Amino acid sequence: MPLIIKKGIYQLVEEANKVVEEVSISKALSLYQEEGVQFVDLRDIRELNREGRIPGAYHCPRGMLEFWIDPQSPYAKNIFQQDLKFVLFCGGGLRSALAGKAAIEMGLHNVVHMHGGFSAWVAAEGFISTS
Repeated sequence: MPLIIKKGIYQLVEEANKVVEEVSISKALSLYQEEGVQFVDLRDIRELNREGRIPGAYHCPRGMLEFWIDPQSPYAKNIFQQDLKFVLFCGGGLRSALAGKAAIEMGLHNVVHMHGGFSAWVAAEGFISTS
């Protein structure tokens, strides 16, 4: 008997986008290097190594985000305890929507995610580093 999915990924992302603001690439480019703004790269390390990085973006694998945000977690990271605007991004904008919703539900209040993710950033000729 095949598994019946009650809610698919696109419905989850649509619901997430009602909670977390999705910013355009042009808006993300204007936020880049603004004081008090931190880009957070949710991609897997293999994606970073293969495709490049946005210089200055903090790498947080998607599977660790909630653990790194929670100050009570043994994995908590100081960066998420700071009063910053977080611009989350992944490869194409789906994981970052879900991550943004989770971050907001946990209590981070100044969180947005980048429409189209790293792929859109590259297409818009945003700054990247291959090292």
